[in-house]
Amino acid sequence: MTPPTRRAESFDPADRARRFAGPATGDERPLLTDMLAAQRHTLELKCRGLSTGLARRSAEPSTLSLLGLVRHLAEVERRWFRRVLAGQDAPALFVSEADPDGDFDGATDDPEVVRASWQAWRDEVAFAERFAAEAPHLDLEGLDDWRGPVSLRWVLVHMIEEYARHNGHADLLRERIDGAVGL
Repeated sequence: MTPPTRRAESFDPADRARRFAGPATGDERPLLTDMLAAQRHTLELKCRGLSTGLARRSAEPSTLSLLGLVRHLAEVERRWFRRVLAGQDAPALFVSEADPDGDFDGATDDPEVVRASWQAWRDEVAFAERFAAEAPHLDLEGLDDWRGPVSLRWVLVHMIEEYARHNGHADLLRERIDGAVGL
């Protein structure tokens, strides 16, 4: 008789080991950046293997979808790292005054929309990773119109929280699509 398996085993267990392989003690910057990297990787895992369904909505009237989360998190990465901390004039990618929920509303299973959304997210993550690695210290500040002065340290903690919250959504969205849960 084959022992029963947990539904959480539908994802590759090696991914779990790789995802949280970073340090659990030591200097603050590697702890924060590795934890954020693990959260980013979790989002990718929740979306992995889906050729369709990334834009499937959670439940009416919500427009929440896995692809919407990818697009939303690309916007969030861009806002905090490019605009606030680096001071760049970087226009929004998917949202506008006319379409403030364009990150979610514009998420469709059109292959070009999916490709462009992932590319935007990867570009923003790459910029953020470089910025965090090259910053002289965690107390580097930027000015945000919502929070006022914020440090790189605060942004890293906030981004971990942002991803962790949305990865909870991604758990439920993925389970709705094909039953895959866990990690």
